[in-house]
Amino acid sequence: MELSEQLLTGSSGRLDYLDHFREQGFAVVRGVFRPDEIAELAAAFDRLYQQGLDLGASYRHQNTLFRLARDRNLGPIVRLVQWPVYFEPVLDRFRLDRRLFEIVAPLLGRDLKQIINQLHWKPPGAQGVEFGYHQDIRFRRPRAAYRLPETSYVQTAIAIDPHRKDNGAMTMFPGSHRLGELDFSAGPRVMDRPLDDADIVRAGLDPKDRVDLELEPGDVALWNLFTVHGSGPNLSAGDRRVYLNGYVTAAHCDRGEWAFKDGEPCPLGEPVLVHYEELFTRPEPHYLEEG
Repeated sequence: MELSEQLLTGSSGRLDYLDHFREQGFAVVRGVFRPDEIAELAAAFDRLYQQGLDLGASYRHQNTLFRLARDRNLGPIVRLVQWPVYFEPVLDRFRLDRRLFEIVAPLLGRDLKQIINQLHWKPPGAQGVEFGYHQDIRFRRPRAAYRLPETSYVQTAIAIDPHRKDNGAMTMFPGSHRLGELDFSAGPRVMDRPLDDADIVRAGLDPKDRVDLELEPGDVALWNLFTVHGSGPNLSAGDRRVYLNGYVTAAHCDRGEWAFKDGEPCPLGEPVLVHYEELFTRPEPHYLEEG
């Protein structure tokens, strides 16, 4: 399937992306960030990637997490970094960018918390760097802390590189957000799981309905917590990087860092509880047993 050509920036495009998001469970807003801004983000990605390699293994300090893996072709690689914005000002500035706020505010309101801040890499030539089919609702635990998940949460992704099927672009299933929470629990965890049509059939979906979300650098994709999606391996000669920021209507979430209050950006202070349950009992820097 091809994405609608109507999903463009501009006055008419703004209405189109909202309609598409509500009807299909995902949307794209084209050309949100300029090439010079993407170059600045790319440089920050490069700094964080090198920092992860220098650490040599998966590592946590408070909410910040470096997740590494060992690839049989490339050796150590960085899969993702969570919440580097506590020490990386460029990334912090972009998560609070007015343009991201204007994209999500019509869906969530003007008082927003943030529960996702992640950098993802798919290096060229890496084996098995995939994210199996899933819904993001599975990660919202404890469930009592995340209310009205169908309408109160939006995940966003800024494309740093071109995203194509051959380099591991995200795959979405239109309308799947209307099906409620589906069972994708069988098998390994999401980031260790390949895309498998059997998972889709088991969930009652048709593999032929998937959409490969092709993006240009500077485009912003957004999707619903219940939208079924995943992404395959990078079979190309170039990198595939993406900057994820997930926002929530503040009144409906007991966790997360404040991002905007009445539309005004909120600077970070001491880390607050997001996902890391031991934030207050084991906040010190430490390596993880799982590398």
